[in-house]
Amino acid sequence: MDTDGLLELAGHYLVVLILVMVALTLLDVIVADPSFWIELGIVVVVAFAYRPIVLRLGVAPDRWEREQRQ
Repeated sequence: MDTDGLLELAGHYLVVLILVMVALTLLDVIVADPSFWIELGIVVVVAFAYRPIVLRLGVAPDRWEREQRQ
């Protein structure tokens, strides 16, 4: 098992989780009772947008950068 790789990715997954929670909290503050589908859409957008943004900023884990080069 590649524990170094998992530890490197764990930080990024934690950041994604925090970003989702912040986005949903902001949505709840702005919209009193948001629909489940709107919340799900925000989760999907944050989850799928995180990796390309991190790659473009140059702070992605080595594993993601290697996969993109191939």
